[in-house]
Amino acid sequence: MPQQLNSKDAALFRQVVRHYENKQHKKGIKVAEQVLKKNPKHGDTLAMKALIISQLGQQEEAFTLAKEALKNDMKSHICWHVYGLLYRAEKNYEEAIKAYRFALRIEPDSPTIQRDLALLQMQMRDYQGYIQSRTAMLQARPGFRQNWTALAIAHHLSGDLEEAEKVLTTYEETLKNPPPVADMEHSEAVLYKNMIMAESGNLDKALEHLEQVGYRCTDVLAVLEMKADYLLRLGRNAEAEAAYTTLLDRNSENSIYYDALIRAKGIAKDDHKTLKAVYDSWVEKCPRGDAPRRIPLDFLEGDEFKQAADVYLQRMLKKGVPSLFANIKALYSNPSKRDTVQDLVEGYVAGKAGAQSNGSAESQTNGENNDFLASSHYFLAQHYNYHLSRNLSKAMENVDKALALSPNAVEYQMTKARIFKHYGDLQKAADAMEEARTFDVKDRYINSKAAKYQLRNNENDKALENMSKFTRNETVGGALGDLHEMQCVWYLTEDGEAYLRQKKLGLALKRFHAVYNIFETWQEDQFDFHSFSLRKGMIRAYVDMVRWEDRLREHPFYTRLAVAAIKAYLLLNDQPDLAHGPMPAGTNGDAVDDAERKKAVKKAKKGQQRLEKIEADKREARKAASPTAKGADGEAKKEDPDPLGNKLVQTEDPLKEATKFLTYLLESSPDSIEVQCLGFEVNLRRNKYALALKCLSAAHAIDAAHPTLHVQILRFRKALDNLSEPLPAQVAEVVNAEFEALLPKAQKLEEWNQTFMSTHKDSAAHTQAGLTCRQILNKESKPQCEKDLVATLDSSDVSMETALAGVELLEQWGSDQAAKSAYAQKASSKWPESTVFNLD
Repeated sequence: MPQQLNSKDAALFRQVVRHYENKQHKKGIKVAEQVLKKNPKHGDTLAMKALIISQLGQQEEAFTLAKEALKNDMKSHICWHVYGLLYRAEKNYEEAIKAYRFALRIEPDSPTIQRDLALLQMQMRDYQGYIQSRTAMLQARPGFRQNWTALAIAHHLSGDLEEAEKVLTTYEETLKNPPPVADMEHSEAVLYKNMIMAESGNLDKALEHLEQVGYRCTDVLAVLEMKADYLLRLGRNAEAEAAYTTLLDRNSENSIYYDALIRAKGIAKDDHKTLKAVYDSWVEKCPRGDAPRRIPLDFLEGDEFKQAADVYLQRMLKKGVPSLFANIKALYSNPSKRDTVQDLVEGYVAGKAGAQSNGSAESQTNGENNDFLASSHYFLAQHYNYHLSRNLSKAMENVDKALALSPNAVEYQMTKARIFKHYGDLQKAADAMEEARTFDVKDRYINSKAAKYQLRNNENDKALENMSKFTRNETVGGALGDLHEMQCVWYLTEDGEAYLRQKKLGLALKRFHAVYNIFETWQEDQFDFHSFSLRKGMIRAYVDMVRWEDRLREHPFYTRLAVAAIKAYLLLNDQPDLAHGPMPAGTNGDAVDDAERKKAVKKAKKGQQRLEKIEADKREARKAASPTAKGADGEAKKEDPDPLGNKLVQTEDPLKEATKFLTYLLESSPDSIEVQCLGFEVNLRRNKYALALKCLSAAHAIDAAHPTLHVQILRFRKALDNLSEPLPAQVAEVVNAEFEALLPKAQKLEEWNQTFMSTHKDSAAHTQAGLTCRQILNKESKPQCEKDLVATLDSSDVSMETALAGVELLEQWGSDQAAKSAYAQKASSKWPESTVFNLD
């Protein structure tokens, strides 16, 4: 039963609530203890004390107190509300919602509980529950605009556009006087209503509404863009043309406006003359503009293209625009245009008439001509470095000429570093990019590029030292701690991949989990915006944010980190000794005796202990320099207790940890064959044959001839043939039936593999897959497979990446040093400038 307080203690309890609201936590605890001294079983006071303690980071004690409070007073809405708040703080939203619902049953008219429940329902995308909560809140406070807007959003996101529009219209009808023009909240609500009309497909109604209210909206650009879009989609081309002309007058560099204007004019895509005339008219209107000069290069052909490209290239090269090649390279998908651009710029550096026809050479001073030549050589360096026109020797020749003319040009030196990277000499690439950094030490971009190239060369310490030039190094954890706090995803990902290449799995997993947690933070950060956006009235931006959050893990950075993390866990599962640190080459094969393996493990442990001592010394040095280091939020932060990721790498079930990354990956990137193949690897090792087959089938639907898939199909067949225990009857029936479509049971495996190799005999990657399958089918074929693998280096389509995959295959096959040396020597002779095939 609820315990009643006397008037004095009741006043003290209200003080506890005020102290909590004012964040005076110590005072709140002190007063709560006064109340509890006389009333030790008062549930509400125990609950408030638990809530305050949770704010001080003592979560376990807070939960214990909250449970005790509920035990003493199960019918207190405060106890249930606090219990929900504690779960919310732990990100356990499902349990928090349950607790809020209990609180509402006891106190159905509490606006605070109702609001907290609604926010969690939105966070969990429980739209039907959100509609119910917002309806109740609207009925309680119908004069509060936010309640109407929130209910409309609830209906909109649940897919009921008609009801969402009806809610907004009903609110507008309740207004006695129209809001002032300066009322941004009303302006946003009006445009949001118009957006709903358009999404429902009723464009006539949306346009009519926009014409009625658009002149009162503060977002003028949005009104113009929406109107132009509606007119174009409705086929009212003359009006759409005028609307897009108005937009281009505001911003003549927006290519979307030009595309829409062309559609409004009804000009055919193959009517190049008319199209060119439209863009020429905009060149006259905007003589300094780039878009109307650049866009025609996309559709012009032959001599027309050559003439337009000549004018455009000379104009940009004279100005020395560094981004010219980035702007032009989209044309290279057309070989004819690519060759034309190459001939033109080669002509400029040769001083041919084409470069001088517009006074680009003879009429210029020596300095201007040198700048023009330097820009031209720089363009050619990028041209020959690009994968569709690659000739690295010419690229290096041109970049050296450009640097001779402009020795301090940062962009030129950066391109030289990229050329070294494509040569396969990562050390020279990193050194060249570091030299570029010294040209402008205050430029954060080039500093980051230098660090990135050092990471690609596995120079993690050097990279961190570079990054420390632009970080708050006095923060907890030093430069790396600040990079975590700034959520520098690209650096943490690159750092983790570098450690993975070195097989330092603890540090690699530490970085991958850090990036994973950043994505989790982004997911959780939206919680505050559910109320903030409504309060500020930025409804359209809020809806966009919610939709973006729903696709958050489709981001390429998540895919990249998750793929790398799964590979790390697979490696850890297959080679458990790596938990102690990187092992010497050749100590992971089956043929290695126990004594040699133990010796290698002991050496790895010593290396790990040395790293731990270095990290401990760094921590002590930071403490001595800044005893009370604080984070970006001004609060004191604790040092990471596991900076080397030892706890992560010592997991008992690596595959279970890998599944955490894989689940999101399969949901967000189901069309990636790499993701499906990784899903197969994880599930096969977990003996989840139905799930493994599901990934195989999905990969087969994406690319039936993919080389990795070919190997995995054979491995799955072998796994089914060598089961330690038979599958359950129902599972076996489904698995066998579905797998029959991929590899019929009657099919002779050697013939199946030979057919695959014959079909793809010109592809080095497919040949590698076929040789791997031959190894699986016949262990005695290894010597011949090794010779055939070396022969793949003679293939015309073999790339450096494919050749490196061959090195990994030899490692997987357990080949001896002689076979590896033969392969490496052949690869090094094919790519003499590369250092990636060195066996040191």
